[in-house]
Formats: sequence, structure tokens, C-alpha cells
Amino acid sequence: MGTRTRIRIRALVRDRLRERISASPPAPPLPQASPPRRRRTAPVAAVAAAALLTASLAACGQEAKGGSRYKAEKGKGGTVGLAMPTKSSERWIADGKNMARQFKAAGYKADLQFGDDKVENQVAQIENMIAKGHRLLVVAAIDGSALTDVLRRAKEAGIPVISYDRLLLGTKNVDYYASFDNERVGELQGGYIVDKLKLDEKKDEKFDVELFAGSPDDNNTKFFWDGAMKVLRPYIDKGRLRVRSKQTKMNQATTLRWDGGTAQKRMDDLLSKNYGSEDVDAVLSPYDGISIGILSALKSAGYGTGDKPYPIVTGQDAELASVKSIIRGQQTQTVYKDTRKLAKQAVQMGDAVLTGKKPEVNDTKTYDNGQKVVPSYLLKPVSIDKSNTQRLVDDGYYTAGQLK
Repeated sequence: MGTRTRIRIRALVRDRLRERISASPPAPPLPQASPPRRRRTAPVAAVAAAALLTASLAACGQEAKGGSRYKAEKGKGGTVGLAMPTKSSERWIADGKNMARQFKAAGYKADLQFGDDKVENQVAQIENMIAKGHRLLVVAAIDGSALTDVLRRAKEAGIPVISYDRLLLGTKNVDYYASFDNERVGELQGGYIVDKLKLDEKKDEKFDVELFAGSPDDNNTKFFWDGAMKVLRPYIDKGRLRVRSKQTKMNQATTLRWDGGTAQKRMDDLLSKNYGSEDVDAVLSPYDGISIGILSALKSAGYGTGDKPYPIVTGQDAELASVKSIIRGQQTQTVYKDTRKLAKQAVQMGDAVLTGKKPEVNDTKTYDNGQKVVPSYLLKPVSIDKSNTQRLVDDGYYTAGQLK
């Protein structure tokens, strides 16, 4: 490890030691009857921080033994930190495991952490990864704008950062972005509604639609929304698609943390307040977990029968529960994003960075996070409905048995 890196580590741990000492309550005074003892009374937090300093400096000494966590032989080796947002969605569990497995196969160790949808958890996890001297961070943020300070500390420690699927916002301290073409995801969802309602054929008919968007703290939400509305807005403006709730702006349709329960409650309200004897014909949903919540509300309102079939309900991520729902004729569509390929792309990016190569990108204009345009690699999403669920089996994403 180089001298500058050792100095940065010492400074980082020293600062955290000072913070912990200043934040710790003073030790209680000794009883008067006891004779004075010549002993140290440092708070436990300070002792722990001192131990961390010792471990950090010891790790620096590994360079003399032929290896370093920052500069391993031929650029390989060391640990990569994987900060995922939650375990509440099966896709994030799969993403994390896929990346961990592929980084290990590429010659690295992987530290996989899930933030449980709590920003403070994710910040603490990333801070710990920095303190341990991980060589690279791959971050799928809970809140894309809440990690500015901890990413600055990563930069100061010389640790590169790859933003995974959810763009990190408001910081220059992100090197690359790996995701899908998120605007195209929205276009597929909006286009599916137009096609299935045959809006370009039944030009005299009007249909009722309601709109849902993703979490307001996720940059992808805007791309999904913009893509869908690029397709749907002309029909809304002409009155061909009616939004009875009048909630046609993104900030009226967002769903915090992409939560299905929140979506279910909103759909309950939309139906009770705007649909008496009328039926909704389509619901734009940006994500499968939201779709399942919407379907629960629809079922409670009497949908899903021969006389009152479910409306068109879109989705995203091809989660197993939603694919089964599509096969049963409940949810109508989802967008398949092969996260194994996304994980592979992130691993290839990370390996290139750590071995002194230039990662492959295919977009250098679109993803402006407010501080910089982040070089990106975007994969192509695929629309899935009942007619082509077999593709998921053919691709090895699911087995035929899983879809029964």
C-alpha cells in the first residue's frame, strides 16, 4: 500500500476516534473511599476505535508480505463492498448474490450488505466498508441523494464507486453507472396499455386509466414515468384515456419505497372515490411489488370475475409472484430485466477499474446526477405477458417447475 493511502487511513480512523471520544459520556467519578488507581478510563467506543486503528495499520503492513487490500498482485484480490437496499424484494437478493458470486469467480472477496430500506443502515454499512479498506464499492441506493457525505469519504480513501441500477445523485464521487434503459422500461409499459386497449384502432372509444409511479427518492422513477407518459400523454390530452382521479402528475402518483401496501391503500382510495358503477380499464404500475398491491385492492373491489375482469395491470422485474399472477390471468404484463446480466456488467466494470483498464460504457449523455454526467452501461429490457413467459424458462431465469 502506498504512503498516501496509509496516511488517508490513519487520518480517517483518527477522525472517527475523536468523534467517538467526544460523543461518549464522561466516565463516572470513582467513589471517595477508594484510593486512586493508576488506570486508563477511555470510553469503550474509544478503545474499539483504537483497535480499529491498530487493525488498519496492521493491514497496511501486509504490503511487505506481498499483498495489499488496495493494490493486490496484478490488480486482483481484495474485497469489494456490495451495498444493496433491501431484502424485501426478491430481485435485490438475487442481484446481491449474483454479484457476490461473480466477483468471487473473478478473484475478489465480496462483502454483501442489505440496508433494510433504512438510509441510516446503508450509510453505516458503507462507512464500515470504507474503514475496512474495501477496494471498490457497488451501491444500489435506498435514497440516491442521501449518500453524499459517505461517498466523499470513499473518494478521500481512494475507493472507486459504481452506482448499481439506482443512480447516485448530487455527487461527483461516483465513477460509473450500470443499469437498464429505464426510459425504455416506461415506454414498454405505456405501449402495452395502448396496444391492449387498441387505442389506435378503436379511435372513437374512451377508456379509464389510473397511474402509479415509483419511489420519489429513486432517480429511476422519473425515467420510468417519462417513458410511459411519452406514450400515454397524447391519448390523455385528447381525452381518449381518462384519469378519473385527475392525478396525472408524477408527484401525485409516487409510491414511497416502492411499497405494495402503500400502493394497495392508494388504489383502494382511487376506486372508492372515483369508480362507483364504472370500471377502470388499465392501471400503469412501474413495479411488480406495486402491481400485487394494486391487484389486492382490485380483488377487494370485486374485480377478477367473469362479469368484472381485472383491468390491464403492468409491472416490472418479472418477480416470480407476478409471473405466476400473469399466468393465472391476473397481472397482465411485466418488464423482464435479466439481473444476472446486470450483475455481470457491474462486475466487469469493477474488475476493469481495479486492474487499470477502462470499463465499457454505451451512454455518456443521459444520466446527469446534478453534479456530473455519469458514464453508463445500459442493458435492454423485454416486455413479458402470458404469451411469452416461456422466455423466462428458456433463458434459465426460472425453471418450468417454478412457474407452476
